[in-house]
Amino acid sequence: MAKVTREAEITNKFGLHARPAMQLVELASSFQSMVEVSNGTLSVDAKSIMSVMRLAATKGAKLTITADGQDAEEACQAIGNLIDQGFGQLEPGQDADDADGSTS
Repeated sequence: MAKVTREAEITNKFGLHARPAMQLVELASSFQSMVEVSNGTLSVDAKSIMSVMRLAATKGAKLTITADGQDAEEACQAIGNLIDQGFGQLEPGQDADDADGSTS
């Protein structure tokens, strides 16, 4: 078993509200590994909707995903990608690299 950690930043406009929190929980629950998400001050079970909602992560919040188990690498990668892609809620024409809405 290996413990894996990955960082991700909330990029969608409304942050980790109910719908993206549920997406995160459903994805985390699909892995056998223990998965936690932390906002720097609070670390919670990523398989519990009530726990994930307690993070109250807004746009720009940096989260740390930690997984421990057989599929830890896959879990961290998948959850990190979900967060990086804005839970599918990025504005049209916006990508995760331009999540602040600025134009250059």
